[in-house]
Amino acid sequence: MIPKTIIEKQIVSLSETLSPVSQKIQVWAEKNIFIKWGVISRGKFHCLDCAHSWKPDAQKASCQKYINCTECRGKLKMQQFNQVYFKKIEYFAVLDVCGGFQVVRIICSHKDMKKNCMPTYFHKEVMQHWINEKGEVRTLSIGTNVFSNAYDAWKYYTSLEIRPKSFEDSPKFHINPYKVYPSSKAISVLKRNGFKGSFYGIAPQVLFTALLKDSHAETLLKRGQTDFLFHYLISHSQHIRENWQAVKTCAKNNYKVKDFGLWEDYISLLKWFKKDLNNPDLVCPKNLEEVHDRLVERKRIIQRRLHIQELRAQIQQAQISYEEQKKQFFGLEFTKENLSICVIESVNDFLEQGDILRHCVFTNEYYKKRNSLILSAKFENKPVETIEVALPSLEVLQCSGDKNKISLHHKQILKLLNQNLYQIKKRMKNKKEERAEN
Repeated sequence: MIPKTIIEKQIVSLSETLSPVSQKIQVWAEKNIFIKWGVISRGKFHCLDCAHSWKPDAQKASCQKYINCTECRGKLKMQQFNQVYFKKIEYFAVLDVCGGFQVVRIICSHKDMKKNCMPTYFHKEVMQHWINEKGEVRTLSIGTNVFSNAYDAWKYYTSLEIRPKSFEDSPKFHINPYKVYPSSKAISVLKRNGFKGSFYGIAPQVLFTALLKDSHAETLLKRGQTDFLFHYLISHSQHIRENWQAVKTCAKNNYKVKDFGLWEDYISLLKWFKKDLNNPDLVCPKNLEEVHDRLVERKRIIQRRLHIQELRAQIQQAQISYEEQKKQFFGLEFTKENLSICVIESVNDFLEQGDILRHCVFTNEYYKKRNSLILSAKFENKPVETIEVALPSLEVLQCSGDKNKISLHHKQILKLLNQNLYQIKKRMKNKKEERAEN
């Protein structure tokens, strides 16, 4: 993309002044971002990091997941199969300051390994995120292969080019580097807003943009509520804003939330019953699952007893709105043997799903979530789990069955879903193209 605006031309010009990633940084990455691997072949262990090979002391050693190399003393993770070549790809980041911008430089590193040979490495800077003091971000990146199923199929022969503002919604923007080079620079505003060098599993560009323009993220970091911060930024959960009073109550009482999806549903139930969110006994329960299920059942009884006619009218009205939001996904179904996953197409099905699996997919009105797609996983045509997928990131936010517990088919369900997420993405793309034509 050719830079057109003043800010785009400024960023492209500043990018050319940045020094290439130094040999020192590359050596650091080679030592720190890759797992050390080993393989067993013809009765010998082979270290793919130092090319040493040796015979095991005991037969049982071949069954271990990790082995210490007798030469370099590295802890090797054993490959589960034997082959000639091995390749691993990791990302790392270098932080820099240039022209008043916070720059997050993303480098893609390849490690090629072969038995009895020293590994070889390849490093390429694939993205630069330029963030100003207001939290506005623009990205330069190299090109990708549009015909590949992988979103990060980089064309390494291309050069960095400015990307449109919409790039912030791309999965490439959210690539989280495995490690950040320790001798990095940060603008003073970030330090003022609570950044002290740790990222808590959050991509640097995501954390920095949030700290610079979102007071909620800044407060969570300064109060040490890093679990809430991670959930807030990674799952794009707006419940943190909506339940801010409950979040503050958790902070005051040092309450640790183990299941954020369940806790947010529980807080929604407390608000429905008009309970005091300043009360730590309510907001910070010892047995979250038990009190959540109790309130779900209580709300269900009230709804059925007092508002059954009104409920039917609500379902009919809600169905119209639900179809307008999610109609492009109707008809999606993924099957494998006795397992199937399909989009829930009617609000009445939300009610039945909640009744069968005894959870709050209907009582907490999941059909009103614009940025979520709800699917039903069935085994032998019987609902076993309900799935919530975030839109447009396609992240699986929840996947649970009876009373919010995972079913016996949980792993197979996630595998089948992940194999078919591209179909959801395709429907979103088609809808976007239809809107553009209209």
